Amino acid sequence: MDLGLKNKRALVLGASRGLGAAIAEGLAKEGATVIAAARNKDKIEAWAGNLPDNAGTVEAHALDLSDIAAIDELADKLLAEGGVDILVNNTGGPPPATAIEAGRSDWISNFETMAANIFHLSGRLLPTMRERKWGRILTVTSSGVEQPIPMLALSNGIRSAIVGWSKTLATEVARDGVTVNVLMPGRIHTQRVVELDTAAANRSGKQVEEVSAAAAETIPMGRYGDPEEFANMAVFLASERASYVTGTKVRIDGGATRSV
Repeated sequence: MDLGLKNKRALVLGASRGLGAAIAEGLAKEGATVIAAARNKDKIEAWAGNLPDNAGTVEAHALDLSDIAAIDELADKLLAEGGVDILVNNTGGPPPATAIEAGRSDWISNFETMAANIFHLSGRLLPTMRERKWGRILTVTSSGVEQPIPMLALSNGIRSAIVGWSKTLATEVARDGVTVNVLMPGRIHTQRVVELDTAAANRSGKQVEEVSAAAAETIPMGRYGDPEEFANMAVFLASERASYVTGTKVRIDGGATRSV
């Protein structure tokens, strides 16, 4: 199947590792021109150097999502170049905390970086998509927006707000040929999940391997997902072939979420 991504321009946030890097790599392998942004530019250049010769180009860009001036600088640059066709909003997760432990400053600082700033960036890049009558906005959240995860109150709450924004935006721009969807990863084997398992092990006094094995047992497939498996869905939703899919939350969790 030709996904129709050759020569499309895509901005992928959080692209130095994990899910962001996997999505950026997947888009590049389909021939897209990828602007890969993250705080660590060197890590982007490292994985980009291993792409096949027939892949699209990858431009590494250093970006801290807590720095609104840097976000506007990147948006100005991209708009001067004609904008982008695809935006993948992918942010780092906040530290573990219960709802009782999370304080006002925790909510404000993490909401700004994980939500308010990507809302702003999306708003900056959206007009050129609407003018061209073609665009894709994908936002990576978490399975916690459907089944809240213990000890991740900040993530559960902030990412749920992102879902509400995404659904609202999807309705507003659907007739302009712009789709807006949410991706909900479950336990995908990334460094972030390793960090969460390590924190859980430290709290419980168990080995990390025990915590990971117990978590895998709760997943119907009996294992953690691979970042490439997650990226495959993201690449499809960013493609020409997904033109009638919008305003949707898509789970990539091996069946772990128990709700229908």
